[in-house]
Amino acid sequence: MRHSNKVKKFGREKKQRGALIRSLAESLLKEGRIRTTEAKAKSLRPFVERIITLSRNGTPASRRLVRTRLRNTLCLRKLYKEIAPKYASRNGGYTRVVKMGFRLSDGAKMAIIELV
Repeated sequence: MRHSNKVKKFGREKKQRGALIRSLAESLLKEGRIRTTEAKAKSLRPFVERIITLSRNGTPASRRLVRTRLRNTLCLRKLYKEIAPKYASRNGGYTRVVKMGFRLSDGAKMAIIELV
């Protein structure tokens, strides 16, 4: 039984999962909306919401924390210049997951995750 196992593994090792989530987050912050599987979108949501909350703060410590999680400097620049000021007055809920149906090739549940 999978009691107390909340981490979705996606058939990858820990470092590969981290790289996957990081690249999905960078794509989401760059594009504003991405199409992925439902499980990946649901596991990406808390990661991105924590990053946006930290970037709203703007202290040097929070900037360092965000920098360790996102390594793309273009995404960081966009996060601090455009995205963080947009959500300055919002108390959370920066992303939305919209279910789309099934992928034709393998029948995986698909979803769109977007910044609100």
